[in-house]
Amino acid sequence: MTYVITQPCCNDASCVAVCPVDCIHPTPAEAPFMRTEMLHIDPEACIDCGACVEVCPVLAIKPDYELEAEDEPYLELNADYFRVHPMDDAIPDFRSNPARGEDLSGLRVAIVGSGPSALYAAMGLVDLRGPRVRMYERLYTPYGLVRFGVAPDHQTTKAVTSQFASLERSAAFELTLGVEVGVHVSHEELMAHHHAVIYAVGASADRTLGIAGEDLPGSHAATEFVAWYNGHPEHTHRTFDLSGERAVIIGNGNVALDVARILLLDPAELTASDIAPHALEALRDSNIREVVVIGRRGIAQAGYTNPEMIALCGLPGVDVVIDGDEVKSDEVMQSILDDPDTESSVGFKVRFGQEVAGRASSGNPKRLVLRYLQSPTRINGADRVASIDIVRNRLEPDGHGSCTAVATADSETIDTSLVLRSVGYSGTAQPGLPFDADLGIVPNVDGRVVDPATGEVLPGVYVTGWIKRGPSGVIGTNKKCAEDTLGLLMQDHLAGGLGVVEGDAAELAALIAQRQPETLDFADWTRVDRAERDAGRALGRARVKFVDPQAMLDAARAESL
Repeated sequence: MTYVITQPCCNDASCVAVCPVDCIHPTPAEAPFMRTEMLHIDPEACIDCGACVEVCPVLAIKPDYELEAEDEPYLELNADYFRVHPMDDAIPDFRSNPARGEDLSGLRVAIVGSGPSALYAAMGLVDLRGPRVRMYERLYTPYGLVRFGVAPDHQTTKAVTSQFASLERSAAFELTLGVEVGVHVSHEELMAHHHAVIYAVGASADRTLGIAGEDLPGSHAATEFVAWYNGHPEHTHRTFDLSGERAVIIGNGNVALDVARILLLDPAELTASDIAPHALEALRDSNIREVVVIGRRGIAQAGYTNPEMIALCGLPGVDVVIDGDEVKSDEVMQSILDDPDTESSVGFKVRFGQEVAGRASSGNPKRLVLRYLQSPTRINGADRVASIDIVRNRLEPDGHGSCTAVATADSETIDTSLVLRSVGYSGTAQPGLPFDADLGIVPNVDGRVVDPATGEVLPGVYVTGWIKRGPSGVIGTNKKCAEDTLGLLMQDHLAGGLGVVEGDAAELAALIAQRQPETLDFADWTRVDRAERDAGRALGRARVKFVDPQAMLDAARAESL
């Protein structure tokens, strides 16, 4: 028997650390780790000890004999990785930390943001001897994109937050919710009261298409739609026209597939999830019967991961449709698959897509149409979206080992009343910090923030997560990203490069309380969390989210009286 890693894999590498035979790869010490879509267990090396199952925070690891029919492709996906990446005998240690064992009493670090990258950084710090950590979040809820980005029907993925609960019990950690840097406290004030400030604010803005008609009613960013159905308090007021029978999604990353799945799922399948109540009601009245997902390049370059695609093909009542001509093997595709630097997941993606293209229609009432090698050129409509023009592309090698999509003369128009663009997240400028608008990140070298004009490091200022590297990787990728940033912070601290803190903690707390008296701490959030879960339990749901900030404050106060 062997264990198999399946769809919920978060890549946080907890399983790697406990495997006695080093059969789980890539490890954080290996180059593919930061770009892999999931981890893999070598079926030849696994000794069936089950240690990985015990520590997996998202229940993604199963014995092969327990796999359901829809999970069986993971047997091939796991084995494929080791055919392409044979393992060496020597596995480098990825758990080293230059400050482990050092007395760091007196070190004070602020973290801005409370998503996975922020919380992994906090856990790494409190695991050392002596640092004090204060985290500031502008919303009244922590967890960032785990709460507001992960699809509501992926509850196992959201379970990754359980490992952060230990921070509440740490005397070295303090969480303050409801405080926005640049509004309630400045970057300069944080620097005056801490040796270092780590920005882990993610990348919540969306990228645009840059085509005519993009601003018509009925054309939206997929990020807005995701935030709406996940109950983000700043997006609950939005409305989406679901009265038509077809929606078009531009882009084919995991977010695009999540959106397509939510639009096509029977709302009854979402009733037990934590989807926002207003979104569930709207989806119950939806007339959407077909979703067309458009990618500008070929299937080998598709942005979605194999686990997302595998899950999509198991949707009840939905036919997944792929045109065989759009995924057929040609000289360009074969050159990509033959390249030794191509990830094993790409070959599986192509084979799986071709297999889906060959399936006969099941006659289901809903359809998901995946289209490749096509780009939007214009969104049409008088006073709202009525259709979208697309052009067919061909792939041409760019001379640097990749391919470029080049438009042809072949075009068509697709009737639709709803267009959702899903062409990438982007970071936003942070008050007091430099910003690279083209890349959507804070300029940095491996996590140390730099002045883009001079290239000089800004002492004591660091970044981690998507604001550091851009929107890439999955939840657990942020653990390695945070560890890398912390390693540099500790190097700087031990070398005496972080300077002297001028103000004390009580002074800063009083300043923030004066400007923002309505804050919550970790204990308050735990009460809000419990109230949401209790409300959900009464309705047979995972939770019922509070979407109004005042309701969160009331819930925290009600249980604390």
